[in-house]
Amino acid sequence: MLFKSTVKTNNAPLVTFKDAILRCLPEDGGLYIPATVPDLRRFFLYMDQDTNYKEMAATLAANLLQGELNPYSASWVAESAFSFEPDLKQLDERFSILDLGDGPTGVFKDFGIAFLAAVMEEFLKNASPVMVISAAQGDIGTSIANAFHKRKNIIAVILYPQGLVRGIDTEALLKNGGNIIPIQVNGSLDDCNKLIADLIHDREFSDRYRITCANAINPGRLLSQAFYYIYAFVKLKQSLQDALLFSVPCGNFGNLIGGLYAWKFGLPASGFIAAQNSNNPMIDIAAGIRGTARSPTATISPALDITYPSNWERLASFYEETPAVMKNMVTQRVIDDKTTMRTIEDVWKRYGIMIDPHGAVAFAAARDVASQKGFYDHIVALATGHAANYPEITAKVTGKPAVIPERLALLRQTATPCAVIENDLFALETAIAASY
Repeated sequence: MLFKSTVKTNNAPLVTFKDAILRCLPEDGGLYIPATVPDLRRFFLYMDQDTNYKEMAATLAANLLQGELNPYSASWVAESAFSFEPDLKQLDERFSILDLGDGPTGVFKDFGIAFLAAVMEEFLKNASPVMVISAAQGDIGTSIANAFHKRKNIIAVILYPQGLVRGIDTEALLKNGGNIIPIQVNGSLDDCNKLIADLIHDREFSDRYRITCANAINPGRLLSQAFYYIYAFVKLKQSLQDALLFSVPCGNFGNLIGGLYAWKFGLPASGFIAAQNSNNPMIDIAAGIRGTARSPTATISPALDITYPSNWERLASFYEETPAVMKNMVTQRVIDDKTTMRTIEDVWKRYGIMIDPHGAVAFAAARDVASQKGFYDHIVALATGHAANYPEITAKVTGKPAVIPERLALLRQTATPCAVIENDLFALETAIAASY
């Protein structure tokens, strides 16, 4: 599988998956996207409800990455990455919920990050170490630290904006013999993301430390997120009577792109619902407008509080390639906080299932689409986090104290960063050099 830049005027040669994930960003400032799209239908159409997630991921990875991962290596990557799997809950003939909150840190990003960490370790056997730098806020930092901890030939630098650093064991820190370096930046999450892009494009420094990234700009994250869409289809296909749609909570649009990749790989989905909160970044993308960063509105679905998605160029490339197809393939819905909260309560009372606010945005959007006259299809709504990550909401809806699993309770413990720096590239490079 080969990758190219989203920059159309770029005449650079195509790169392999390995090169794309270890370089992360093309030198022209674009993002890597697949240049070739294999058809995987002959590999997953024979799978059934007895196929587990590791088996499916190993099969798909081996055939996506022929020449880079052999079946044995792909099996090792899947086994190493996934001690957890999605949980598909079919509610009735119209709706299902794909629960992605059963990973070690209770967020859907565990799936993409775990695969990226495992496949990097496989590629780096008998190679020089690399440095993986990522911007993080809340649980995503814990997910990155958990996935990369003890991975051979990898050092993980995690940049945090102002606020608490949580869920990193002191034994995981590089200075204590681990491989994790948390650094706090006096700035916002957007500042951290810009610092990372500037750092990677400082080729002298990034080549010296072999720097790449574990955020969604890395194509290795998004490619593996296609797997759980295919997994949902495999689990549902025997009971499907009509077409299949997915309702996806959308912030940076990595999850939606993962679904669109799955569709290109042969997933028989008839459409996707881009479920957003009041920040509604999709409005610019669908109109073909690049848009500008604006201050987001705080909501109860904070992971969607984004106005300028980091995957804008990737999603825009789908629309530029086939605008008429994409107009019919992706439907937009905007869900406010009141509807989100009402949906959490209704799903709990009707089905006995507690979903997180982001999953509630997706489910509310799914119900809105399904309410159209003549709609008979089946919609899978993605619940992208564990409801226990929102104990106040859980307690309010159920009337009982929230039960937080021990593994998630430990993630709430605060940690001390190895350095606190100003929002400055030189300060970041100095902190890295001093910690290494």
